[in-house]
Amino acid sequence: MRTRVRAGDPSAFAELYDSHARAVYNHAFRLTADWSAAEDVMAETFMQAWRLRDRVDAEGGSLRPWLLGVATNVARGHHRSDRRYRAAATAAAEAETALPDHADEVAGRLDDRRRIAAALRALALLRRPEREVLALCLWEGLEYTAAAEALGVPVGTVRSRLSRARAKLRRLTDAQLVDEKRELGPPDRQTRGEHTHTIRPVSEGSR
Repeated sequence: MRTRVRAGDPSAFAELYDSHARAVYNHAFRLTADWSAAEDVMAETFMQAWRLRDRVDAEGGSLRPWLLGVATNVARGHHRSDRRYRAAATAAAEAETALPDHADEVAGRLDDRRRIAAALRALALLRRPEREVLALCLWEGLEYTAAAEALGVPVGTVRSRLSRARAKLRRLTDAQLVDEKRELGPPDRQTRGEHTHTIRPVSEGSR
């Protein structure tokens, strides 16, 4: 496959697209949080791959890490990606907090939904390199070496960046949950059954 791609074989690129378009699209969405932007990034990724085909190493395994690296660079150049990411992440977080009407499901999933929503908001606060390494290593499941190839950085950089990103994401998620509790404030005590009724004695003259 690498030899055919380097040679500019159209059928090889068709196979490449069929095999990896979905992965590229999903990766692009995680970096932009916008479906339309993800489509643009995916299309440009394969156009870029065609232009950069002579840079593909003759030896190696799957071209998926290389394509994800190209997609990462394309997403970086998307001038509205950061702004769209924050807006969409906030919208996604609000959608995650919308609970179903079934009381049984609400009781069991409330805490998980709140944490997911908080994690989405926290993710939008991470720096771009942190989001990229999380997307490649956690969501795409790439090994450190493959992620390093995709990002064009040393393996040690991937390890340290991922470690910091994970710790920062946990810290920001916890902070989001704390802020949410503060915004909710103390529970409303004007609920049924909490009112105290005073029994007044009846005077002799009122009987």
